[in-house]
Amino acid sequence: MERTEKQELIASMHDVFSEAASVVVVHYDGLSVAEITDLRSRMREVDASFKVTKNRLTRLALKGTEYEGIADLFTGPTAVGYASDPVAAAKVLNDFAKGNEKLRILGGGMGSTVLDVNGVKALASLPSLDELRGKLVGLLQAPAQKIAAVTNAPAGQLARVFGAYGNQDAA
Repeated sequence: MERTEKQELIASMHDVFSEAASVVVVHYDGLSVAEITDLRSRMREVDASFKVTKNRLTRLALKGTEYEGIADLFTGPTAVGYASDPVAAAKVLNDFAKGNEKLRILGGGMGSTVLDVNGVKALASLPSLDELRGKLVGLLQAPAQKIAAVTNAPAGQLARVFGAYGNQDAA
């Protein structure tokens, strides 16, 4: 790689780290091209990315970002998973690591917080932003449905009473 290519790579990775809500660092030693392709497609499904990195260049890209604390994790064959949703990358990588022992989670970060392996697994167990939004909408709709049922109940009861009187008069 030429010097200008390295500088462009460092700048692009610096932008990635500046914008990402969370970063997960993994060892991918022994994964085949097909397995990495499968992992990348799973990451894309949740709007996350997976990138194999050069350790020295990645450490340079981390400088000046919130993720400077994870620079020590970059030794050996490393890759990073990142996303704008804090949970998405951790969830996919954790699920993939459960089914494939060649992928090992080393740690990561969320904002300026450095996460160890257990921290990444705990992050992966949280619901995603979309799931939280769905639950919130459900909680907001439930009281509205109850209010509608309560306000419609007296009218329904009156209609049944009038119907019963009407049936008695007809008999």
